[in-house]
Amino acid sequence: MSLAALAFPLARPLLHALDAETAHGLTIRALSTLPAGAPAAPDPRLAVEAFGLRFPNPLGLAAGFDKNAEVPDAMLALGFGFTEVGTVTPKPQAGNPRPRLFRLAADGAVINRMGFNNEGHAAALRRLVARQARGGIVGVNIGANKDSSDRIGDYVQGIAAFAHLASYFTVNISSPNTPGLRGLQSRAELEQLLSRLNDERARQKIHPPMLLKIAPDLREDELEDIAAACSNGAVDGIIVSNTTLSRDGLSSAHAKEQGGLSGLPLLALSTRQLARLHVLTGGRIPLVGVGGVHDGPSALSKIRAGASLVQLYSALVYQGPGLVTAILAHLAAEASRHGGSLAGLRGRDAAALAHHGSSGT
Repeated sequence: MSLAALAFPLARPLLHALDAETAHGLTIRALSTLPAGAPAAPDPRLAVEAFGLRFPNPLGLAAGFDKNAEVPDAMLALGFGFTEVGTVTPKPQAGNPRPRLFRLAADGAVINRMGFNNEGHAAALRRLVARQARGGIVGVNIGANKDSSDRIGDYVQGIAAFAHLASYFTVNISSPNTPGLRGLQSRAELEQLLSRLNDERARQKIHPPMLLKIAPDLREDELEDIAAACSNGAVDGIIVSNTTLSRDGLSSAHAKEQGGLSGLPLLALSTRQLARLHVLTGGRIPLVGVGGVHDGPSALSKIRAGASLVQLYSALVYQGPGLVTAILAHLAAEASRHGGSLAGLRGRDAAALAHHGSSGT
């Protein structure tokens, strides 16, 4: 077990006595000071081939944790099969006023209205160049500055800046905390965005895979439009999903805070949308399932709904880094029960979930 995992039970009461954003900043600083360890030897039962990359296991760290590419190697050393830095924007920006990050402990959830706070392309680029020789799969999540006069142009800049370093790109058009950003999910705007990004990718010497990250709050017709716009190689994969604006069933004191909700309450909705998109695309586009993953069974539910890969973040706030080892152990056991691989389980429940919904368990 890693040093971080051993320390978390002792550190958690201290961290949770602080406001959420201060605690997160301290966590990043602590991880950045740890010796750069190597991940455990990969388990062949968990290897995944997706959009031209070979992942040692399907569990990844979602964007938002490591906004400025400060600790990708520390997170890979915890056992994650891949990690995603960002969201990064061309220019540094402070984001929304604090407080803007809230724990909803009774609901196993988090609400954030961070607003793409980050140090900009240059800072992330410098750090990714410095760790390039370490290897591992490190995706770059790109976004647009709030005050940009050409938001699509900001995404194009992201492709140009990181094409030689990113294992893959995630195009984040689904944050609810940048006004108007989700409008890029409409079919006309999305097709224009993807066309310009693919033109820029074609100009680069290296062509990392490009994924699109969508919101969980889309109607069926909007999902159909996204499936159509993403067909014929326009993207290499789709991440389902970002945070939700829904507040159904919450009991915590911060439940009415503005922003995107993540964590356990998002599991049922995001998994249902994942299944719907798997059905709409006929399983031809690799999907990444994120939203509410908090244990082995919930991670497996994403795969059974159609995901090739799974990401988490919010559950780490409550359970710490030992969660990674526990989820991988569960997935490995399931793989052994099904012929030594999880591939045969992918999408097995998609049709039922798409038509009848998810229990969230």
